[in-house]
Amino acid sequence: MNKISTYIIALILAIGCSAVQAQNNKTTAIITHERDSNLFYHTIQRGETVYSIATMYGVKVNDIYKLNPESKEGIKVGFKLMIPQLTPDATGKSNGAANYLFHTIKAKETLYSVSRLYTVPADQIADANPGLSAETFSIGKTIRIPRNPHEEPSVEQVQTVTKDVPYTIQKKETLFRISKKFDVSSTELIKRNPSLKDGVKAGAVIYIPVKEEQKVLVSTEITDEKEVNALLSRKKDSKKLPVVNVSLLLPFMTEEAYPSSNTSRFIEYYEGFLLAVDSMRNQGCSINLSVFDTGNGTEKINDILKNPAVKEADLLIGAVQNEQIHPVAKFAEKNKIRYVIPFTSKNDDVLSNPYVFQVNTPQSYLYSKAAQAGCELFKNYNIIILKVNDPQDDKKEFIQELKTELKQKKVSYKEYTYNAETFATEIESQFVTDKPNVIIPTSGTLNALNKIKTPLVTISSNRPDYQLTLFGYPEWQTYTRDCLEEFYALNTYIYSNFYADNLSDGVKNFYQKYKTWFSKNPINTFPKYGMLGFDTGMYFFKGVWTYGSNMENNLKRTGHNSIQTGFNFERVNNWGGFINTNLFIVRYNKDFTISRIQLNEL
Repeated sequence: MNKISTYIIALILAIGCSAVQAQNNKTTAIITHERDSNLFYHTIQRGETVYSIATMYGVKVNDIYKLNPESKEGIKVGFKLMIPQLTPDATGKSNGAANYLFHTIKAKETLYSVSRLYTVPADQIADANPGLSAETFSIGKTIRIPRNPHEEPSVEQVQTVTKDVPYTIQKKETLFRISKKFDVSSTELIKRNPSLKDGVKAGAVIYIPVKEEQKVLVSTEITDEKEVNALLSRKKDSKKLPVVNVSLLLPFMTEEAYPSSNTSRFIEYYEGFLLAVDSMRNQGCSINLSVFDTGNGTEKINDILKNPAVKEADLLIGAVQNEQIHPVAKFAEKNKIRYVIPFTSKNDDVLSNPYVFQVNTPQSYLYSKAAQAGCELFKNYNIIILKVNDPQDDKKEFIQELKTELKQKKVSYKEYTYNAETFATEIESQFVTDKPNVIIPTSGTLNALNKIKTPLVTISSNRPDYQLTLFGYPEWQTYTRDCLEEFYALNTYIYSNFYADNLSDGVKNFYQKYKTWFSKNPINTFPKYGMLGFDTGMYFFKGVWTYGSNMENNLKRTGHNSIQTGFNFERVNNWGGFINTNLFIVRYNKDFTISRIQLNEL
């Protein structure tokens, strides 16, 4: 290689290294001076979307796109996004995200050092982040810092102070007489008045130490570094409540707002909820239940929230419409009451309200968990993603999430497009015999399933060495009347956040008790609202009754064995509420049995 070529390569490398160094310096500068920066960093967590991230920080989606253009094409778990810091003037609101600075925790930082950096008392930072603990105070995690911390409270204490009071020595007084007169030792008098060593002289002025009590204000701010950092490990007392006060908010008699079938579901939820109340009372738990009809819109909600029973509740459960949920959530936060949202999965209050528990898993979290489960289950399979031409192709987001998971875990897969004329003969060419084969259709509709089930069953019957498996969707549970035999034949797996095994003792007991109490059977829906009411009631009654104010630290210890709805609550961030990320994998075995596996059991 000649000298010119060598020089050019060296120059290119030098320029490249400079560019990288400049970029690194820029990033370092932003991170190092985050306190005074208009940006901070968010590390993407499983199940998050650009919309949910924007919502939790009170910014616009386009604000994130401007700073992170690549995020328009999708975001990946573990990657960092630049987020703009809001200012109070940007929103015009007196509270909310603009009242906080957001800080990304860096290496070697402690709660004490962050407190000193922002000159905000540590306990106020801890209070602004209810989810903050020794485990969550970790590199890359985000916490919020109050922009205008309230004055640190002071307490009035009585302290004894010593003052030097001037005294003129009288004729014929001695050091001994002065000591007795003021109850002060001669040594103390000489210490304060060295001239007394030369004798006591009438008319001379000396200083007498006099003790007196006075009231002073003492700040309660914790300033000791060890005590500050210990705030992350502080524990609340777990204490059983003598009575659990519950307010249930449902649209019972609102035919003009809801179709009669939906109203019936909410009534069934209430009935299942009553069975949970009875079951807990049999276990010794005293429950004071107040029930309210929310109606349509917010008119009734506003009246309900004025009721003293609601303000004294330990649990608020219910409300259906988002316009109803939001004021209830704000009320719960103001009065520090746990609020359970049992129905909708499309609510934003959970992203910034630490008192909200969202039972129904948002689709993004569900798809992320299901993709994780699919990758783990089938990493040693021949994976075939089957593109079914269905007008109602509704699983694009899940398929994309699954592909991303497979690529990150370096698990190979194939893609094959369905063709009605050639499917039965061509699909077989995709199968192998040296490991099992799993088919994952891109649509969850019954129409799509009907297109592929019979040819696959035929192939499985003729060629058992292919070891065919089918992986599908929650709604497939409603197709069992048409597809149950094929599910068994194809060793089918279904992911779902709801599943009730009708052969289990728990479900059998529920049906029997429900019919005894209400002289009817539950409505044939998916999920069954009566079971949802029962599971929700049992889980939260046990949690609040057993652990009181410490329930959040014992969410996995409630001890309720659910009959349909599993619970695995995770806090969405250090200052927000909890989302139920439970996922079941339901398996229809070839021996005509059904297994229900939780994701954490895989």
